[in-house]
This record gives sequence, C-alpha cells and structure tokens, in this order.
Amino acid sequence: MKLKFGMVGGGKGSFIGAFHRSGAIMDNLAELSAGCFSRNWDNNQATASAWGIVDGSRIYPDYETMASSEGKRVDKIDFVTIVTPNNSHYSIAKAFMLQGIHVVCDKPLTLTVAEALELESIAQSQNLLFGVTYTYAGYAIIKEARHLIDSGALGKLLTIRAEFPQEWFIVAQKTGKSEQSTWRLDQSQAGESGCTADMCTHLEHLVAAITGLHPESVLAQFDYFPNTHPLENNATILAKYPDGVSGVLWASQIATGHEFDLKVEIFGEKGSIVWTHRDNNAITVTYVNEPPQYITIGRSYTCIESQRLMRAVSGAPVGFSEAFGNIYRSFCMNLIGLKAGTDQASYTYPTVSDGVYGMKFIHASLKSHRSGNIWVSL
Repeated sequence: MKLKFGMVGGGKGSFIGAFHRSGAIMDNLAELSAGCFSRNWDNNQATASAWGIVDGSRIYPDYETMASSEGKRVDKIDFVTIVTPNNSHYSIAKAFMLQGIHVVCDKPLTLTVAEALELESIAQSQNLLFGVTYTYAGYAIIKEARHLIDSGALGKLLTIRAEFPQEWFIVAQKTGKSEQSTWRLDQSQAGESGCTADMCTHLEHLVAAITGLHPESVLAQFDYFPNTHPLENNATILAKYPDGVSGVLWASQIATGHEFDLKVEIFGEKGSIVWTHRDNNAITVTYVNEPPQYITIGRSYTCIESQRLMRAVSGAPVGFSEAFGNIYRSFCMNLIGLKAGTDQASYTYPTVSDGVYGMKFIHASLKSHRSGNIWVSL
C-alpha cells in the first residue's frame, strides 16, 4: 500500500519544506499528491511542478480550500504535512482532521496549551494519527539509548544535561543576513517564546525519547539580546523529572562559535550515556569505573528498532535527512497498519501527545521567567 499525502507550506525558498518532502517519500511509502505550498501563487505552482504534482486541480490557493476539497474526494490524501509558521499550525491541523485526514506537523505544536489539548482530543476521538517532527528523535541510535535505559543498564537515573547552542542570531546582527527564516523573530508568527519554543522543545522531547521522562516542573532564566528584542534568544532551564531526577537544559541563538551543537548526557547510578549531533550515529556508554564503550548504529548487538532504522552500511554517515525519513517511515508504517487493520505499534515516532508536553514546557518556562525565576509545575 502506498499512501497519498499533501503539504501546506514548505514552498520554494523554505529551509525545512524539502526535508519534509524527501523524508516522506524516502522509503517509497507515500507520494506527494496535493499541496498549498505558498501564499504566492507563482511560488505555489512552481513548487508543485518541481515536486511532480501533475494534477493541477490539487494545487490549492489556501489550506481551507485544500482541506474541504480533499475531504470530498474519493481518493483524498491520507495525511497532510504542515510546514508553516507556528501561529497557523492549530487552525490547519484542525481543518484537516475535521475532514478525517491524518496529520504530521512541525513543532512547536501550537501557540497555546489549550490549542494543543484540543488537537490531541480531536485526534483521539476520531482515531487519527498525528505525528510531530521532533527531528532528532529520528536518529536510529536514539532508539538504542532508550533500549539501554529501559533495560536498566544505567540503573536509577540521577541527573540529565542537555544543550543546544547556536550562533545564528548574533551572526545575523553583524552580517545583516540570517540562516533562519525571519518569521522566527516575529512574535505574531512565532508566539510568545523564541529559542525555548524553537530549540529547547527539541531538548525536552529528545530527553523524553531517550529516558521516557517529561519534566514535572521547571525554573527558567531567559536572556534577550539586544535588550529590546521581544523574544528570548538564550534560555537556561532547570527541570525536575519524576523519581527525583534533576536536569538542566540550555539553548542559545547567541553562542558564538557554535553552529549547531546539540548534546544530551544521561547519568545513572551504574553509568552514563552521551549523544552529540556532531557524531549523531553513535553514543558513548560508560559504566562506573569501566572504560567507555562507543556504540554505533546498524550493528547486530544493538536493539531491533535501531537496526531497522539503519540506512547504510556500518560506519557510513547517516544524517539529518534520514532522521526525517525515519520519523516518516514509522508514521507511515503505523498508518498503513491502521488502514489494513494490522498492528504496527512497534514503529514509534513523536505524537500529538509529545507536542502537548512541549507546549506545557514552553508555557511553564515562560511563567517561571516572568514570575522571577520560580519553580512552575507543568
């Protein structure tokens, strides 16, 4: 069975749209059949042509028309991918779900916790799959890290450190050019939060993907550069996890010298696991008073899901695009199983419920900072 999908946003000039498209079609499980890729009609048509949509009637001027039109078709799309600024995620996702169409959406899920909870409720009541592209959870080795923790290899977890420093904002201040979409700096489109919503949510979910733990409460300190900027571009967040596990999450857009340095460290009574994005196909596992072990993907000694998501021979680089592909593969396998009435639950991916946790995390962090850096429950 091959699925049909559509895309809202992600047209020519978009950084992330092409990654979504290539990820969705990577395993030949889905084909792009419809879209509203841009508000600009020329861009919309050019993108559709470049991406091989031959039916001009399925190129739409806006998402409302696309949702209602696709919902009426006998051959309607199976799912829609939402690749737009944060402020439109909720309305687009809701419009398609009300037509019985499954959803994959960029993060953060919405602008408010209430919106996120409503999307979760609709998905559950209508038995719709809803994936959220927390990209870094798609790396195959993350499945092995989770397997080791679930097996008790680290014993009781003690503390967690996660960081995501980047320099793009401060570089843009000097050069006048930004590698990131300018809407991320626009509060009306990005929402109330800057790097916490953009980057710290990745950290929050990545820690959860590795450990199974979401924060119970947070204490946040935000920094703004320059002082007049409305959205924080440096965030340090202390987190309390279940069972007394502590954590600290740091994300920055003003960390000169750091292009894209994502790192997670998990410490337990028996040892530790370290993963970095610069070496994203491996983890370093160190047991107390023993030499470090360097574990890579695709080997027979790793867990089944990690092996299943390996896309090359051992030692060959597997990267960012493939992480998207892994999320889409798992989503599509679940959807194919749902349509066929078979169980594909072993294929895991970030869901709408993970997106809800992300929104609770953002708003608790905002409340903590605005209240004088106090602990706030999620």
